[in-house]
This record gives sequence, structure tokens and C-alpha cells, in this order.
Amino acid sequence: MADAGPQALCAREPRVPAERLVAEMVPPPRFDSVRFGTYNPDPAQPSQAEAVTVLSGFAAGLGGAHASGAGRKRWFSKKPAAPAGPRGVYLDGGYGVGKTHLLASLWHATPAEPALKAFGTFVELTNLVGALGFQQTVQTLGGHRLLCIDEFELDDPGDTVLVSSLLSRLVEQGVALAATSNTLPGKLGEGRFAAADFLREIQGLSAHFRPLRIDGQDYRHRGLPQAPAPFSDEQVAKAAYATEGASLDDFPGLLEHLARVHPSRYGALTDGITAVCLTDVGPVPDQSTALRLVVLADRLYDREIPVLASGVPFDRLFSEEMLNGGYRKKYFRAISRLTALARDAKPLVSQ
Repeated sequence: MADAGPQALCAREPRVPAERLVAEMVPPPRFDSVRFGTYNPDPAQPSQAEAVTVLSGFAAGLGGAHASGAGRKRWFSKKPAAPAGPRGVYLDGGYGVGKTHLLASLWHATPAEPALKAFGTFVELTNLVGALGFQQTVQTLGGHRLLCIDEFELDDPGDTVLVSSLLSRLVEQGVALAATSNTLPGKLGEGRFAAADFLREIQGLSAHFRPLRIDGQDYRHRGLPQAPAPFSDEQVAKAAYATEGASLDDFPGLLEHLARVHPSRYGALTDGITAVCLTDVGPVPDQSTALRLVVLADRLYDREIPVLASGVPFDRLFSEEMLNGGYRKKYFRAISRLTALARDAKPLVSQ
């Protein structure tokens, strides 16, 4: 048994200083060791192998003054020549085809020290602007060689315009861009229209992006068994008490707590947690709650924190109306990631 009882996420109210937001603009722990060589293209999907080739070449073309740190001293030297071709690449594809793996691999492969390249989700980038202010964010990222944006959102027009303006300023300063997009398939579908809509939303930036389609099925479930069925409340509680660093919360209470914590703090909410144990999991009651749960699922997945649960299976979290609506892709991604984390948590019951 663990020396102390499990913690409760509902008892945590983290505060995240702006400097931490900047320092954490790197690939999350799950993608810290990924490289192009660790990506396993599906032989049935040639676009996956092509993406590796294209992105490897894109990374190689991003060498230059920025890579050695001279980009921060441009007033002493000439601005490095821009690489040939577009200054950005956009990865277009369904959930679970490895876009984040490839985006993180691009970050790692780019020949620049970590302080000169940034990686974050769209939400994390908007949080950074909110914490630092627009001008300070431009100054902070303007000397970078590369900015990678995962899960670019199109469902909040205000934030989209804000980030579009930020990217325009960064491109002017020579920053290369790479992005994946979280589109609205209820309106667009998961085909090439996603890329067209992304480029249309980022007005004035379309010439800087090369859309790169990545086809395939969700790798998290390719050739793997189905996620384990939910356990009983007693099994979940026993595992929580037996697992050092685990948390234990009832699902309805956690959903209420998430409404009181800004999504930018969901990562900090899980600091030091080795496993999340949830009892009484059930369908989420409304769309606002569902979208907050999506962000939490992303942070848990990034940090490779297993999720052990009782109640309904994770594929029953969202209503048919939600799964057929504008945020459909978000919800399927959350189901996919929570299912993978539930599979990771299964050994905890046998401890």
C-alpha cells in the first residue's frame, strides 16, 4: 500500500506564472524522445512515409544564424537568408495518424538550440499571449528559428484572429512555422478541405504554408486490443491507495472543479500525479464541460498519466449530438487518448 492516501485533483488550485508558460514551450514528455526514425509509417498509407521525407527536408533547411543563437543578435549581423520554399508547413489529417509525433520530430530535428524553437498547442499559445501580452510575446518568440503549433483551433474566431496576427509578425521576423489543425469536420469533413479552411482563416499567411496531407487510421488502436472495460468503484479505490502518487476523484466532482480552473492550468493540475483514478464516470452533461474534459485528456495524454475508471466506458462520454456536431473531431481525439490511457492503467488493478 502507498504510504499516504491518494491525492484529489479537486483539492488542487494551481497557479502558473508566465515564465513557466514560456519554459514549457517544448514537446511534452510523451513526445520528448520521438524522432522521424521512431515514426512507423503504415505501408498502406504512402502519405505517411512522404510526410517524413518532406518534414526531414524542411528541418534541414532551417539551419543558419538562428541555429547558433545569432538570431538574437541580428543588429550586429545580416539577417540570415530565408530557406527556399514556404516558411511553414501544415499537417492535415485525422486524429491518431501521428501528426503530433511528426511535429515533435520536426522540432527535435531542427538545427537550433532548444531556446530558439518553441512547441505548444494552440490553447497554450493563446494562454502565453494572455499572460505576456501581444507585443511581449512577439519579442519573446521573434528570435526563434521555429514555432510548432499543435491542434490549431478554428472554433474560436477571436483567438484565431489573434494568433493569425501573431504569426504574421513572427513570419516577418524570419520565424518558420509548422502546425497541425483541429478542424470542424461537421462542416468540412476530414479531407483536404481542412487545409483549405486553415489557410483561409490565417489570412495573408497562406503563401507561407505547404499543406501536407497525412492519411491513415488511429495508430493508438491499430492492431491493439480494445480498451479494458471500466472497473468497479472498489477496484479503482483500492488501486488508488496502492499506487504511489495516484489521485482519486469522483468524475462528476472533477468536472465541476475543472470549471473553476483555467484550462491553461490543467497541466499543472496533474504535477506529480502518477495515475488518475476516477469513480462514477458518466456522460458529460453539456458542451462546455465536454470541451474542458478534452483539454484535460490532452494534458494527461501528453504526460503519459494512466487513467483508471469505473462507470461507463470512455466511448460513451459524449452524446450522439456532440459526436455529430462541430466539435466532433475534438471528442473523438479525447476518446482515442483516454482509451489509450485506460489501457495503460489496467496493470494497476493487479498490483
